[in-house]
Amino acid sequence: MGSGEEAQKGFPKMANTGKATLLALGKAFPHQLVMQEFLVDGFFKNTNCDDPDLRKKLSRLCNTMNFLLLNLCLPFDAFGLLVFPPLPLLCCKTTTVKTRYVVMSEEILKKYPELAIEGLPTVKQRLDICNDAVTEMAIEASRVCIKQWGRPISDITHLVYVSSSEARLPGGDLYLAKGLGLSPGTQRVMLYFMGCSGGVAGLRVAKDIAENNPGSRVLLATSETTIIGFKPPSADRPYDLVGAALFGDGAGAMIIGSDPVLSIERPLFELHSAFQNFLPNTEKTIDGKLTEEGISFKLARELPQIIEDHVEGFCEKLLGIVGLTDKDYNKMFWAVHPGGPAILNRIEKRLDLFPEKLNASRRALMDYGNASSNTIVYVLEYMIEESLKRKTESQEDNEWGLILAFGPGVTFEGILARNLTV
Repeated sequence: MGSGEEAQKGFPKMANTGKATLLALGKAFPHQLVMQEFLVDGFFKNTNCDDPDLRKKLSRLCNTMNFLLLNLCLPFDAFGLLVFPPLPLLCCKTTTVKTRYVVMSEEILKKYPELAIEGLPTVKQRLDICNDAVTEMAIEASRVCIKQWGRPISDITHLVYVSSSEARLPGGDLYLAKGLGLSPGTQRVMLYFMGCSGGVAGLRVAKDIAENNPGSRVLLATSETTIIGFKPPSADRPYDLVGAALFGDGAGAMIIGSDPVLSIERPLFELHSAFQNFLPNTEKTIDGKLTEEGISFKLARELPQIIEDHVEGFCEKLLGIVGLTDKDYNKMFWAVHPGGPAILNRIEKRLDLFPEKLNASRRALMDYGNASSNTIVYVLEYMIEESLKRKTESQEDNEWGLILAFGPGVTFEGILARNLTV
């Protein structure tokens, strides 16, 4: 597992006194790289499935996710597929899923062949694999992050750990703290099963901790693997094909603290204000259950429409804190968790965003798939990279922006932030 991070150079912007800042980022991945163009053959071979209809459906799903239809008013479902077979249309290549990293491998399937057999109770085997894998990835991502941060590990006072891929007592927060060699007095918080909104939820919690504990430094770690929900293809579970085509594994890490020591630390973003909101009576829209066969997920077809219908009002609440309005949308940066092509397309359409505004989100989706809570780390890294490039080219950049994610509930998580690298 490994990751290389961009160097963090000196930035001129100053954070407001007492406000939490994002001080460093890190990421890590398993060794197994999945190329989308070879996914279908490998998936059906590994699961010993020869159903031609299911193979065709997965092929169509993968192929459709590699194109962006320019007419965004077409009826996409929750997974980025057209609801009806499209007529010939003007299409163009886009930055959707091309590669992902996964823990699952032929070696694991040889050791646990029951994972590819329908109906067998395999939750113990899955958790044995997942618990070790997420800890290993979280440790590595955290080490990369701490190295970028530049201060000794003994300066970490708090740990926030996020995962929807494990279940044990004690939890992964303790095993991460032990693996890193954190002080036994490190204050720990664990967020389980928050799905795709977990990374931004973790940022919100870390922000509160940092601002209410002067001098504290919070390590936020996220780690996910799809093995907990891996299943052979079945006509009764079309959602599993979505998982095979869209989701990836990995880990992310961030250091958060207020009043950075500028002789050592280099603040990347000021986390100005955070907000969470759930939509009543939508709890079945993203539905997951832990069973004897692992986790089973169902995503309702109307999910992108629900997000589109409510995203503007949610953003207005955050922007109003500093007097920004919808007229400022294209003067801001947008770090949006890429739940899938359809969700990004809907947000872009509803908010009338310039296409480049979601570049960082689309790049993360292309390179890593939807890696659940981790993905916002990858989006923020790409955003910093693009900001530094524009700065080098003396191009104007955006100071204010939003960090957004959507998860079970349906829950909206948002942070109004300042980019301190511009």
